[in-house]
Amino acid sequence: RAVRRRIGMVFQEYNLVERLSVIENLLCGRLGYVNPLSAWLRRFPPADIAQAFDLLDAVGLGAFAKQRADALSGGQRQRVGIARALACEPELIVCDEPVSALDVSIQAQVINLLQDLQDRLGLTYLFIAHGLGVIRQISTRVAVMYLGRIVEMADKADLYDAPRHPYTRALLSASPVPDPLVERRRKRIILRGDVPSAMSPPPGCHFHTRCPVALPDCATGDAKLLPAGAAGQVSACRRAMELDRILDGGTDATNRS
Repeated sequence: RAVRRRIGMVFQEYNLVERLSVIENLLCGRLGYVNPLSAWLRRFPPADIAQAFDLLDAVGLGAFAKQRADALSGGQRQRVGIARALACEPELIVCDEPVSALDVSIQAQVINLLQDLQDRLGLTYLFIAHGLGVIRQISTRVAVMYLGRIVEMADKADLYDAPRHPYTRALLSASPVPDPLVERRRKRIILRGDVPSAMSPPPGCHFHTRCPVALPDCATGDAKLLPAGAAGQVSACRRAMELDRILDGGTDATNRS
């Protein structure tokens, strides 16, 4: 419980009480009033009300404090969620797909807000997302997961410029580049087969059944994270330092298990 007080949470979507105002939703949703009856009866201490107004100002919703929640857009609802996360004055905020349900233009606004709050309040984010462009914009260090395991972790620049796991390479190759000349020259990595069950993953490296550079040994033993490439970069691939030669150099070195 002591740790939980220092952690905020921003979810993918927030289910607000539609008939309550924005300020009432914030008060009953995050400042300790678990029972919405507190909101219906307007029984809030003045200090908590003042804090709620400050939080709404911080996320750019001060002018919407008394507006009903059912009139909010998706981006505005997400700002209420960010205000809720800030209410406990956290050191860490876990952002679970916080912009995936929003339009691209609204995504950029929310990301800019999160970065601004981070600079002003000294926050740390654990940002969970599938969008590689969003991750690249907001993250400083990135961990790539496959079937519940981290397969590569590195500083942002090192991971995007020189990935050391074939799954990371495949993800990056599938992400479009907003430059038609660069896009035409890129080599796309197509993964074979279906994603195995996370409840019953394959032995050895979980990725070996779809990996384009898998060796017979990849189906046995544990796939441990080991240093690869730049300082602080780790990969769970036995062939981490060969990927550039194999995948970019055109050499058919695949020996699938």
